[in-house]
Amino acid sequence: MSAAPHLCLMLSAPSIIDRLPQMLLSAPPDLPARETLVPDWAPPQPITRPPVAAAVLIALVRRPEGHTVLYTERSPDLRAHSGQVAFPGGKVDASDADAAAAALREAWEEVGMRQEDARILGYMLPYYTGTNYLITPVVAEVAPARPFVPNPGEVHSVFEVPLSRILDPGSYGRFRIKRGGEEHSTWQIDHEGHTIWGITANLTRRFHDIVMGEAAA
Repeated sequence: MSAAPHLCLMLSAPSIIDRLPQMLLSAPPDLPARETLVPDWAPPQPITRPPVAAAVLIALVRRPEGHTVLYTERSPDLRAHSGQVAFPGGKVDASDADAAAAALREAWEEVGMRQEDARILGYMLPYYTGTNYLITPVVAEVAPARPFVPNPGEVHSVFEVPLSRILDPGSYGRFRIKRGGEEHSTWQIDHEGHTIWGITANLTRRFHDIVMGEAAA
């Protein structure tokens, strides 16, 4: 489904990228207290361990035909979430200065994205998962000086989705999955044979809502 005419007009100029810093948080947000967190799905047993801080990079890639959003397909050999679509990202290491440093480091390790090619635009509120990860989404504009190259130990392939498609509400459906005998649903986006679902799709939809003025960062 194509984007609505008014949306196409919005995206015909770089104004949306220019406005993003005003829509997003200007600094990595403080991580909320453990007792205030509600996971995206409730695990069978209550989580008592401290959450694991993580960060992902929502990379808005500057292309001649317009901006795109970068996704990776995880290696089928990984123990966790093998073969699934994800943003570049991972745990925040003790050596990382902040969430942005972690997200950029992971993007370099996973797809060879150079830090100097990225311009941080802002941050979204942390997202708490049922697997006890507290993810800070970092939004950046990227002008790649060279092609992205997947690290075969972590990433099977890299693909990009036009930003206009991400911002079109008609692009989204629902993905349903059973966990522990209960059915859960997430957002879903299909693009050229790839199915984006779960945490990645939920974060993508949150980004959509922020840009379209339907939610705060």
